[in-house]
Amino acid sequence: MATLVDKIALVTGASRGIGKGIAIGLGEAGATVYITGRSLNSSNPGEGISGTLMETKLEVEKAGGKCIPVQVDHSNDEEIKLLFERIKEEQNGKLDILVNNVYSGVKALRDAYQKPFWTCDANLWDAINNVGLRSHYITSIFAAKMMTEAKKGVIFTISSWGSMSYIFSAAYGAGKTAKDRLAADMAVELKPYNVASISIWPGIVGTENITRFAAEVDEGENNGMFASRYNWETPLFTGRAIAALAMDSKIMNYTGKLKIVAEIADKYNLVDKDGNRPASLRSLRFILPMILPFLQKNPWLVPNIKCPWFLLLWFALKSPQI
Repeated sequence: MATLVDKIALVTGASRGIGKGIAIGLGEAGATVYITGRSLNSSNPGEGISGTLMETKLEVEKAGGKCIPVQVDHSNDEEIKLLFERIKEEQNGKLDILVNNVYSGVKALRDAYQKPFWTCDANLWDAINNVGLRSHYITSIFAAKMMTEAKKGVIFTISSWGSMSYIFSAAYGAGKTAKDRLAADMAVELKPYNVASISIWPGIVGTENITRFAAEVDEGENNGMFASRYNWETPLFTGRAIAALAMDSKIMNYTGKLKIVAEIADKYNLVDKDGNRPASLRSLRFILPMILPFLQKNPWLVPNIKCPWFLLLWFALKSPQI
C-alpha cells in the first residue's frame, strides 16, 4: 500500500480546526508535516478558543508522522517567504504537498452574522479574505517555485459549498468562489510541470469555532443544520481524504477539479474518527434526513445516491445563472 513516508507536506493554519485534522491525517500516512499558525506554545488570548502548534505536533507524532511547527503570521508576506526558505534549506528543495487552509475570518463572520453587507464595515472583506484567499495565493507562489523545479507536487486549497450557495455573507461567498477559481486556474499553469492543484470541499465540520458558533445562533434560523449536528464531520475526515488523494499515483487526473471530502471517502473506503462515514451534502442520505428528521437516527435506510449537479443548480445551489 502506498504511503507518504517519504513526502514533505505543509499545512497552513494548523493549530486547531480543519488544519489540525489535516496535519494528523497526513501524519497517519507517515508524512513529515510542517504546520503553521500564530500560536506556538500558548493560545491567542483574544480568540477565546484553545489550540497551539505544539499541541498539534504531539497529535501528529502520536499518529505516526513527523511534525515541524513554525510560528507564522500569514498576513505578513515576509514571514511566509522565510517559511519557504526554511523548508527549502531543511528538505533540500523538496516539498510534495501544500494544503492551503489558514483562515482567520470566523470571528468576523460571527460578529456580522445576518447583517446585510452594506451595514457592515468595509474591512469585513479583508477580515474574511486576507488571511484566507490572499494567503493561499501567496503560499502557492512559493510552493509552485519548488514543485515546478522538481516536476512534481500537489497543492490542495480548502474551500467550501459556500462557493456555490449563500451561507454566511457576500464577502464569504466571493472568497470561497475565488478559491475554487484560483485552484482551477493554477492547475492550468502547473499542469505542464506535473504539479496538481485541487480544490477541497469538506462538509459540515465540527471544529472548535463552528461548534461555538452553532451554540450561539438561534436553532430556528438555520433549519436544524447546526442544531441537530446530523452528519457532522471531524477535521480528521478531511485529513484522511487529502492523504488518500496525495497517495494516488493518478492524482494528475484530478487537477483543476474540486473534490468533496465525503465522496473521496467513498472512493477510497475511508472512515471518520468515530468509524462512521458521513454522507456528501449532495447525497440523498444527507438531504432527506434534513427534510425528514426522524430519518437521522437511521440514515442507512436512505440510499447514498448523489444528486447530479444540474439538479442542485436548479433547486438548491444559488450560483450565478446564465
